Amino acid sequence: MKIAIYPGSFDPITKGHLDILKTAAGIFDKVIIAVAKNSEKHGFLPIETRVELIKKSVEELDNVEVDSFDGLTINYANKKGATVLIRGLRAVSDFEYEMQLSQANSALDPDVKTVFLTTKPKYNFISSSTIREIFINAGDISKFVPEPVFEYLSKEYKVQQ
Repeated sequence: MKIAIYPGSFDPITKGHLDILKTAAGIFDKVIIAVAKNSEKHGFLPIETRVELIKKSVEELDNVEVDSFDGLTINYANKKGATVLIRGLRAVSDFEYEMQLSQANSALDPDVKTVFLTTKPKYNFISSSTIREIFINAGDISKFVPEPVFEYLSKEYKVQQ
């Protein structure tokens, strides 16, 4: 069984992330979308909330598992028996950073390969940070995030008003 890990902060998950995930799910036997805990960053949404929202957003994908982890991605991949890391590219500007990350992971474990997948052009500009900025400034994010994320953020925003 070919297992792939799709790691990231997903804070929040976007339709661009889901586009990458759906492509990966069509290629690999199992894809684990893994929310990275970064002790250096204070996230917009709590890790547990991100995991739950992702689970609700991927219910129709039978070969996708949702999890969270801390530490090195390569160690998590080894723990899960994964031989592939999925990285999404929106634009050429993403490539340099992603290539460096891929090379570092390869130096740590040459048996775990990185596969770069691109989003559909209509998602190229969508990032979690852009979504957060639009949301914080009361803009409409409904066309950029999955329905469970939109519903959750809309409810939370109304509570804060």
